[in-house]
Amino acid sequence: MSGAPASGSRRAALRAADLRADSNPLASDYSRFRVAERLLLSGHSHQAWPDRGFEGQKRAWEDAAEHVDEKWSRAEARAVRVREGYRRLLGGGDAPIALGPATHDLLVKWISALPLRERPRLVTTDLEFHALRRQLDRLGETGLEVVKVAALPAESVGERISAAVDDRTAAAFVSAVFYRNGHVAGGLDRALAACESVGTRLLVDAYHALNVLPFDLAEWGIDGAAVTGGGYKYLQLGEGNAFLRLPPGDDLHPVVTGWFAEFDALTHSHRPDEVGWGSIGSRFAGATYDPTSHYRASEVFDFFGERGLTVAVLAESYRHQVALLAERFDALDLDPAVIDRDRSVPVGKLGGFLALESPRAGELRRALLERGVYTDHRDTTLRMGPAPYLSDKQIGDAMGMLEEIVAGRHE
Repeated sequence: MSGAPASGSRRAALRAADLRADSNPLASDYSRFRVAERLLLSGHSHQAWPDRGFEGQKRAWEDAAEHVDEKWSRAEARAVRVREGYRRLLGGGDAPIALGPATHDLLVKWISALPLRERPRLVTTDLEFHALRRQLDRLGETGLEVVKVAALPAESVGERISAAVDDRTAAAFVSAVFYRNGHVAGGLDRALAACESVGTRLLVDAYHALNVLPFDLAEWGIDGAAVTGGGYKYLQLGEGNAFLRLPPGDDLHPVVTGWFAEFDALTHSHRPDEVGWGSIGSRFAGATYDPTSHYRASEVFDFFGERGLTVAVLAESYRHQVALLAERFDALDLDPAVIDRDRSVPVGKLGGFLALESPRAGELRRALLERGVYTDHRDTTLRMGPAPYLSDKQIGDAMGMLEEIVAGRHE
């Protein structure tokens, strides 16, 4: 296995068109994941990490070894860089951003801050990501009213959320891009306006939107919403890098809280029986954590900047790659009873992956893996997730493997 480029090495900025070449110029930056040697269409579940992330991982160890308990100031400096990376992706501004090990951790704290006694009602959709779906279902079992509106058609989901919220609703939850099929949610600005009119909070999951399409909160009209997401997929930050962006002026105090939530207020005096609080961003902190993830993430954010991998470049690359996947799939003309795709939404309005429907999705995923093609699936959905380090040729090769597998079953 080839090693990573030397720490501090700099490479030229790239354009989206550069990433289509048979020898993708990004591939050498991902040598440890061997992206040039494997067909990694696993981008919707686990993207490769650039070699620069490994440099951050090593630095975390070295700082701990050298500075012992004094490492925390250096760890916090890394966390600040991660918050700034997320802030840029959300359109800038100075709204507080909390960090956490996973979106579920932050969701639980955020939900615990809601006035659920006075407003025992939550609104969501029937196509939310598993961490939220399971948690809301469990809350429904304990007596809260959980209302699920239809996610599809996605372009009008904001209207259905608007109609569902009332003055008994504590919060509404919706994804910007639905995790199962890649459909982009529409009308979220109208959903926020409806929520604000009755005192309901809106939380938007941006996990499958960031780095895939422009997600400036002001342009989407949702600056007043809470936004969560993470870096495990399209940001290539790896595990342990979730965030929660609070809207300006929010003043929530979670019931589920750890001592780091008062870390920046420890020098303040307060009564022994009083729960102290730090800044709004720190209120959603937990307790002692592994800062390695922030070292890795800060290096990856820097790498994306140095290589010119802006949201505009990446959005263009994903649009091209998903369109190419759809074009190659359609050209195969496979039996739709075996595998097909939803054509109700134009490919240009999808997120960063192509969803294929098949009663044998799991079987097809395993057969593709045996041939060196990495994908993922949920139930009857086979998801092919490209990434900027893949070439057009690799995408074509992967579709050729799918054709061989499907045709081989029916010879």
